[in-house]
Amino acid sequence: MAADETRDGVALTNLDQPLFDGAGATKRDLVDYLDAVADRIIPVLRDRALSVMRVRPGQQPFMQKNLPKYAPEWIRSVSFWAEASRRQVTYALCDDRRTLLWFANQRAVEYHPALFVGNRPTHLILDLDPPEHDDSFSLAVRGALLVRQALRDAGLSGAVKTSGAKGVHVFVPVAEGTAVDDLAAATRALAARAERLDPALATTAFIREDREGKVFLDSTRAGGATVAAAYSPRIRPGVPVSFPVAWDELDRVAPADFTVHTAAARLEEADPWAELMPEPQPLPADLVEEGHTIPVARVQAMHEGKRRARARRAE
Repeated sequence: MAADETRDGVALTNLDQPLFDGAGATKRDLVDYLDAVADRIIPVLRDRALSVMRVRPGQQPFMQKNLPKYAPEWIRSVSFWAEASRRQVTYALCDDRRTLLWFANQRAVEYHPALFVGNRPTHLILDLDPPEHDDSFSLAVRGALLVRQALRDAGLSGAVKTSGAKGVHVFVPVAEGTAVDDLAAATRALAARAERLDPALATTAFIREDREGKVFLDSTRAGGATVAAAYSPRIRPGVPVSFPVAWDELDRVAPADFTVHTAAARLEEADPWAELMPEPQPLPADLVEEGHTIPVARVQAMHEGKRRARARRAE
């Protein structure tokens, strides 16, 4: 297939095709945006096993974890055993501009890096998922401010970004040597403390039907989960971008303010994710200790689901 143009040795094709139905953007818009923010997004992808969400004409979006066999040999990769699927998975490492451009040409819209560098966890993360509501994002912001207060009370600080959908992500960089099980425990405790600050607004209930229209404080990202990277586009109408925001500006923005059409220009020469991110911090012992008394949400939900199923069968 003839290339429309070539950048950094990467042949780019079909640039004027619509990106996906309802995108309001072309493949060129995606490539141009990612190229414009390459020096901001690559640092948050570098050395991290990468999963991407791709869209192809006439197909539903799909998550790609394994680096395709047809990928250029110059793309670095790393392999891990995936216990859930019982197979070896070879992930790409997006360490440079030409790798990013290659993925953009593959219609990789969303970039979901691992939360580890090697086997070292780097961040505590809470993913705030508001209920379906006309004012969903505003509710997510209120939930994020609860998390910020819980962090302050624990002597910690974090950075916040829009998820690119309707929610908000809070990242807290943790000190090297943090154990994964302690990180997971601290995440559960932080969510529980934020919930206690305003239980009418926020919930840690993993089962959706138990959330009662509240903002879900998802504490399950520690371990093998991923989160859309800062500056990553999302497969949503208008192609919004997950974008860093200062805490005191969070209630003055909306997800639609940041798209592949507008986000790069808003950055100018800045890199707010790097600038707003605190230095790595040790986790307070009392937070970790509290978290180890809180059941793992997914496990608890699994057992509760089985219990409810048995109760329904007995009726």
